[in-house]
Amino acid sequence: MKKVQFSILVFSVALALMATSCRKDVINHLSNAESRVYITKRDSAVNFANYRTFRIADSVSVIEDGHLVKHAYTPYDSSMIAALTQEMTQRGYQLQTDDAIKPDLGIDISRIITSYTGTVSYDDYWGYFGNYWDPYYWGYGGYGYYFPYTFGIYTFREGALSVDMLDLKNPNTGSKKLNTIWTGLGYGTGIFDVANVNEEVQALFNQSTYVQQ
Repeated sequence: MKKVQFSILVFSVALALMATSCRKDVINHLSNAESRVYITKRDSAVNFANYRTFRIADSVSVIEDGHLVKHAYTPYDSSMIAALTQEMTQRGYQLQTDDAIKPDLGIDISRIITSYTGTVSYDDYWGYFGNYWDPYYWGYGGYGYYFPYTFGIYTFREGALSVDMLDLKNPNTGSKKLNTIWTGLGYGTGIFDVANVNEEVQALFNQSTYVQQ
């Protein structure tokens, strides 16, 4: 499972949520928690009971617009590392802290931030703003307002949490790559809020009962 595939998935989820929001009153009353989306994907050929130990990255990768910009250790990052460690331990896996001993599983955490820019046209001014002005007020009953073609530019940023579980026990010696056997993705309002860390981890692992020693 390549991370770029999930970057595309993030964009797809974003479009789906945007499309849904265009329908009247569909998500107006959702709480921040209800607006968050969690997706998991596994390698169906893997038996997770065959792994015993794990190690988790001591920092979080920050990826902006497809580029790794830094490794961070904010309060959110440290809380996420701790919550994932606790969840893995509760499921029977042993945290391996000795650098001299190779663990069976490696866990990477990423904060993926993407910026989108687009344009919107306002070529029919009356169609957008006619409700606020009455042409009869100016003595031109039946007239609308017309402005030459104009457009606006908008930019917005959104983020997603990505947790990748790597198979360190069985490296692909041919391609010299590590296989990603599980990925969890979280997206939505407040996804990088420290107060939501435990909820995020539980949501991802509740979908992944097969991750068990």
